[in-house]
Amino acid sequence: MRILQSLVLFLVAGLMEIGGGYLVWLWLRNDRSVWLGALGGLLLFLYGVLPTLQPAGFDFGRVYAAYGGVFVVMSVLWGWRVDGIKPDAATVAGAAICLIGVGVIMYWPRPA
Repeated sequence: MRILQSLVLFLVAGLMEIGGGYLVWLWLRNDRSVWLGALGGLLLFLYGVLPTLQPAGFDFGRVYAAYGGVFVVMSVLWGWRVDGIKPDAATVAGAAICLIGVGVIMYWPRPA
């Protein structure tokens, strides 16, 4: 259950960070409404709160290192789904390696 909670938090954090960044991008790069930028800023703030909700025992360094791998994978998926840029084989392989790293960093058994 602890791993499932952790994975869900990573997923939601990724959506908030990438979604928030995307809204700021639209505002500043595509001349969209300042309200999109403000909403993006709020999502980015909430993204900063979510890692603190990771289960006890997962320290700051591990959580942020592992989140980096989650962010890589979610960015590739966002680009594919939202921007229509299909990842090539090298990108898929790199993303898979990142997920393996996440598993090792966060969930590898450690002595108590």
